[in-house]
Amino acid sequence: MSNNDIMKKLRVAMKFTDDDIIKVLELANFRITKTELGAIFRADDHPNFKPCGDQILRNFLNGLIIYKRGPMPDKRAPKVEGK
Repeated sequence: MSNNDIMKKLRVAMKFTDDDIIKVLELANFRITKTELGAIFRADDHPNFKPCGDQILRNFLNGLIIYKRGPMPDKRAPKVEGK
């Protein structure tokens, strides 16, 4: 299964639009245009098809974690004990 197939299946499973995917990628500090994203979801034999690299998939998964769980708490901040 290719990275493109994984991205397609995640998009359907999460019911994401292209804008949603762009926002999730931005959570991982990764910027992509709608045109570049559209090329990933094209058919393999389409002239504008672009293989989805590991970096895009990795950043999407990291952004999805932030989207679902929220950002990681700052470990440097002192813990406040309950009164």
